[in-house]
Amino acid sequence: MNIPENLKYTKTHEWVRQEADGTCTVGISDFAQDQLGDIVFVELPATGRALAAGAAAAVVESVKTASDIYSPLAGEVLDVNTALADQPELVNQSPYGEGWLFQLRPQGELVNLMEPGAYASQVESEQEH
Repeated sequence: MNIPENLKYTKTHEWVRQEADGTCTVGISDFAQDQLGDIVFVELPATGRALAAGAAAAVVESVKTASDIYSPLAGEVLDVNTALADQPELVNQSPYGEGWLFQLRPQGELVNLMEPGAYASQVESEQEH
């Protein structure tokens, strides 16, 4: 299971990377993409949309199911990964790289996000069930 140390995580399996300019890139974890299976469609939020922390922001559809993706923090959507329209499988192939979903200008601090070790513990407990 790949859980990069330079990211923060949510209980709902999104990851957040704070960029040098203060913006945040958001995607789903390796564990989440593995649980979903082959991703066939991604619906991304509109650029300029204001998101509340915990609000449904995107939808990822796989051969198994459709799953809401939640915004890990409040903020404005600055950019979305348009490559996913033609290549939704990038989320499976590179969940922390080319498979990112959207970028936010966060409002406030990055609070209520999990450190990698805490997220790894959560994933382990979910795998046991």
